[in-house]
Amino acid sequence: MYRDDDLLLVVKPAGLLSVPGKQANHRDCLESRIQARFPEARIVHRLDMATSGIMVLAMNAKAHRHLGLQFERRHIRKDYVARVWGRVEEDEGLIDLPLRCDWPNRPLQMVDHELGKSALTKWQVLERKAGSSMLLLLPETGRSHQLRVHMQSIGHPILGDRFYAHEEALKAENRLMLHAQRLTLFHPNGGKTCEFVDHAPFYTK
Repeated sequence: MYRDDDLLLVVKPAGLLSVPGKQANHRDCLESRIQARFPEARIVHRLDMATSGIMVLAMNAKAHRHLGLQFERRHIRKDYVARVWGRVEEDEGLIDLPLRCDWPNRPLQMVDHELGKSALTKWQVLERKAGSSMLLLLPETGRSHQLRVHMQSIGHPILGDRFYAHEEALKAENRLMLHAQRLTLFHPNGGKTCEFVDHAPFYTK
């Protein structure tokens, strides 16, 4: 999408790992593909293998530190779109449910009000269709599988989610209907606000 001396913005397709997995057949990933062309590029954050959308990589050590702090301090805004199961009646809402790893079933995550870490997701309805709704999801924290678990927890799992959707919602689509469509950050060199947009292949409005 974009490249300068500090930033590299790319769109990860669904089904590709962000970084290499432990198994030999999981070596192919966005990081290795990018570094084959730009050896200096460094991963700053990740998207789930099943999630598509925008990712930013740092092109030098200073930019890597700067971006890492932005993610840590929640200065970077990430907007997602998702098609979820069922008709969401309210127009917007906030999900505040703490999450932790479900260790016997990892990498699955679970809601845990005693041991979980704080997780917040704002949402807005973009479109309603028979049997499903398109949502804008605005995570205020970045827990693993946060959007997927939060949507399942309120009875609207993301379509095509092989980890958290019930059978009907899983079979409704042949991929996870979750896309990171907008990334807003401060440029590591000068602090200018930069916004990058890639519309979801399953929602173009």
